[in-house]
Amino acid sequence: MTTDTTVQAWVHTLRHEAQDIISIDLRPAAGVTLPAFAPGAHIDLHLPGALVRSYSLCNDANEAGRYVIGVLKDKASRGGSKAVHDGLRVGMGLRISAPRNHFALVEDAAHTVLVAGGIGITPLLCMARRLAALGRSYEVLYFARSRQAAAFADVLGELGARVHWHFDDEAGGPPDLRALLAARKAEGTHYYACGPTPMLDAFELCCAQLGLRHSHLERFSAKPVEAASDARASYSVELRKSGLSFDVSAEKTLHEMLIELKADVAWSCEEGICGSCETRVLEGQVDHRDMVLTPTEQASNTVMMVCVSGCKSERLVLDL
Repeated sequence: MTTDTTVQAWVHTLRHEAQDIISIDLRPAAGVTLPAFAPGAHIDLHLPGALVRSYSLCNDANEAGRYVIGVLKDKASRGGSKAVHDGLRVGMGLRISAPRNHFALVEDAAHTVLVAGGIGITPLLCMARRLAALGRSYEVLYFARSRQAAAFADVLGELGARVHWHFDDEAGGPPDLRALLAARKAEGTHYYACGPTPMLDAFELCCAQLGLRHSHLERFSAKPVEAASDARASYSVELRKSGLSFDVSAEKTLHEMLIELKADVAWSCEEGICGSCETRVLEGQVDHRDMVLTPTEQASNTVMMVCVSGCKSERLVLDL
C-alpha cells in the first residue's frame, strides 16, 4: 500500500460480545479527527505483521469521536482475526483508514429487511440504529449457529427491533431463507444481507427467483469470478498522472505490476471486496471481477478495482 490515507487511533475498549466475537472501540489519537461515516461503511485496520483487514462499523453513525467494529475469531483466518483477538490490547495504537461505503442504506424505503448471518450483523446493526432513530419500518432476520454465537443481541433489544431469530443447533439446520423472504415480499421493501458466502449466494438466488428488485449485499470473503471470455491475457497500461507505461502479460497481473512500480493506489483485501483500490478509468474496456461495484457501475466503465480486474481492450489508461 503506497498511499497513506490512514490516521492514528488507539484501542479504548475490548468487549466480549458472543462466542469468539469481540468488539473494539477505537478512539482518535491526540489532534486527530475521525471522519464521519454512514451506515454500511467499513474501515481498514493496519495490524502488526503488515496485515491490512477491513471491518464494518457497527456503532451509531451520528457518534463523533469513535469507531466500533466487531471481529470474529475465524478458524479459517488468514491472520487478520487472529491478530485482532490475540494481539490487540487496550491502549495500543494503530493506524486505520477513513471509512468507505459500498453498502449504503436507503433511508426512505417503505420497509427494510436486514438479513444477518453471524458476524454479518455488524454493518446491519449500524443500519438498524439509523432506521430506529428515523422511526422507519424495519425488521431483522438473524441467523447464527447458536444463541451463544449471536453478537449484539442486547443492542437489538435496546433498539426495540423486531427480530426473527434462527439458531441452527436449536432448529436442527439452516433457515428456509426463500420462505422467509417470500413472506416479506412487498413493493418498496429493501433487503440487505451480510454474512457467510453460502448464505449470501442463497440470498442472491432467492431474491432473483422472487423478483425482489431492491436487494443489497456485502461480502466478507471473495466469490471466485472467472475472467470474461473476451478478456485479454496481455495489454498495455498507461498511468496518466505519473506518466508511467507498462505491459501486462500472462506472467504478471495488473495488480502485481502496480505493486512493483509502487503506484499511488491503496491496497487492503486484494480480493475485490473492500473497495480500497477503486481507480478511475480514463480509457479502455475493463473486465470487472470484483464484488463491490453494481452491474450498472461496472457497465459504466468509469472505475475499476485494480487488485482483481483485467482488461478487454488492447490499452487501458488509469487515473494514477
